Amino acid sequence: MKFFLHLSGKDLSKISMPVTLNEPLSALQRLCEQLEYSELLNEANGLSDPHERMVRVATFAVSFYALSYYRAGRKPFNPILGETYECVREDRGFRFIAEQVSHHPPIAACHCEAPDFCFWLDARIKNKFWGKSMEVFPIGTINVTLPKHGDHYQWSNVTSCIHNVLGGQRWVDQYGEMVITNQGKCSCKLNFIKAGYWSSRKYEVHGAVYNSEGAKVKSLFGTWNEAMFCGELENPLCVWRIAPMPGDHERYYGFSQFAIELNEMEDGLEEKLPCTDCRFRTDQRLLEEGKVQEAEAEKHRVEQLQRAARAERERLGREWEPNFFRKERQGKQECWVTKGNYWTLRENGFSGIHLPKLW
Repeated sequence: MKFFLHLSGKDLSKISMPVTLNEPLSALQRLCEQLEYSELLNEANGLSDPHERMVRVATFAVSFYALSYYRAGRKPFNPILGETYECVREDRGFRFIAEQVSHHPPIAACHCEAPDFCFWLDARIKNKFWGKSMEVFPIGTINVTLPKHGDHYQWSNVTSCIHNVLGGQRWVDQYGEMVITNQGKCSCKLNFIKAGYWSSRKYEVHGAVYNSEGAKVKSLFGTWNEAMFCGELENPLCVWRIAPMPGDHERYYGFSQFAIELNEMEDGLEEKLPCTDCRFRTDQRLLEEGKVQEAEAEKHRVEQLQRAARAERERLGREWEPNFFRKERQGKQECWVTKGNYWTLRENGFSGIHLPKLW
């Protein structure tokens, strides 16, 4: 607790935190968790009605928050500059790649492709610690395209707040307005209700889908930690419901089955991954094995390596160049998009590019 006393009002993303506050996943893997309910996007691509497609995409956007309900007590590891993560899910029909493209400010970029959709974003997180609570402000635009219809959806995530950081039962709240657009074809506005500890409206979300003229055509309501419905209260359609949690999830960081699988090293995979993949990250793996003291020492060593590498680049006057993503200007905004080279390089064992030693 003493560690936090002087941090009130500060951005904790710039401060090295004790490993005991971590869960054994990287923030890059947390980005992949947004695809836990990717079947909603598969379903959307198969629908002819643009408003029904928006209902599925909007529900997909809400479903990401379900993971935080069981995970308020810990945070993922901050990625090292140049760290990567890939996830190939043949059973779900997608392949995903993420890379930490900037350290100051911290920015992670990811790209996922599947026959029914494409998903990408760059994640920039700011946070403020208020003594008893911590607010997390996501910056950046999430993009989803559905190839069958030429749809391009965009939205930004809402504010998260972790309560009782210093003591008591930690719990997380999500609040704010989420606006999802689709190139003028239709839109959706969702209101995540801010709740107090004893509020009966905790976790509530409600909103509507609007046509191109701005008229309301669909109603949405539910809770981000349990289920979302479309229609009227008397006879609504359940569009999504959270999958059952593993029986021992409370012992294992509140991970869903999807989260548990993110860190698995399947037979033959080790030889195909770049050395920068976070499955190889030593401090994270030690924490997963329950070796907390060793993980703390290793986390310090890994962070020292990053500081030394940064100092050497500054001495040589070199700027960091990500391997798999590039910066692009879209209107008034700068964003990071895939170079489209990861899977081709993977086939050739990543020869011809420099993969930094991160741990």
